[in-house]
Amino acid sequence: MSHLNQYILGLVCLGSGMFSFAAPTAYIPLGTANEVIAVDVASGKIIQRYSGVENPHGLVATPDGEYLVAGSLKETPIPTGAPSDTPNSKLYIIHPEHGHVMAEIPVSGWTHHEAITPDGKFVISTHPTRGGISVVDLIKNKVFKTIKTGPAPNYTLVTKDGKRAFVSNSGNGTISEINIAKWEVSRSLESGPSPEHLVFSPDEKTIYVANDRAGTVSKVSVQSGKVERTYKIGNRLHGLDIGDDGKTLFVSSRADDKLVALDTITGEQRVLTLSPEPYHLDKIPGTGKVYVSSSKAPKIWVVDQKTFTVTDTIQLPGGEGHQIAVIK
Repeated sequence: MSHLNQYILGLVCLGSGMFSFAAPTAYIPLGTANEVIAVDVASGKIIQRYSGVENPHGLVATPDGEYLVAGSLKETPIPTGAPSDTPNSKLYIIHPEHGHVMAEIPVSGWTHHEAITPDGKFVISTHPTRGGISVVDLIKNKVFKTIKTGPAPNYTLVTKDGKRAFVSNSGNGTISEINIAKWEVSRSLESGPSPEHLVFSPDEKTIYVANDRAGTVSKVSVQSGKVERTYKIGNRLHGLDIGDDGKTLFVSSRADDKLVALDTITGEQRVLTLSPEPYHLDKIPGTGKVYVSSSKAPKIWVVDQKTFTVTDTIQLPGGEGHQIAVIK
């Protein structure tokens, strides 16, 4: 049974004739703990653990919820004399219901983050040590295209219509736009210095960029490709996502031990102290919750978007939380 079918069967009929939907499941790669876990968002409890993945960092779910695709920060040395693009790392295909790794896909260079096209056919992985991205065909379970974007590519966004992707290049302060029909770079956009995580505004006319070492968030116009506004946040930024209201950005500052809620219209900032080192963060859509991991402790802080308070803490079995995938 697929997760989608489980979701449908999880409808609970109330006496009034109304229906209550099953809570989503958050899948969290635990990096150095060498596993991925599943967390029931309603209870905050770990309900499944998936082993057999080495240092998973990037993670995406297929739109139908059938599979997870995990990238790895581990790579093996390339043999002397072998081509520089010799595969030396892996992507892991996990079947959540069956509870194990279904396949391993060789890739060249360790993977930082991942994105998936809306039709579920292609997974895009950023490879910082290779200066580009790989595109995996999930039907054939293999890389069919590699694209040079720029030095140290970090994060990828894909438009809802599946026509374009945007990749941050932290080594030169640019964002590469990818024409997905042709699988080629169509133009370069401004960002800010050392751009890493990206998030769209709800209308996809704006890309917000977390500039790690600069400690700023840039507002980039997709149409013009120019930075329209810069917000000073703090030191060593990392996680970035936009709230359910479509205007509040949540940004983590590792060096300052704080989470910032930034109103992108007024520029007002609310600050929540989280220690040690708030790291990756992801909105859990439709729940009013933001999950924030720590880079120094095996925990997830659950933050309420409206009250901007910690409502729960999820203790992880080890490692550190990275890019979260959510299946409703």
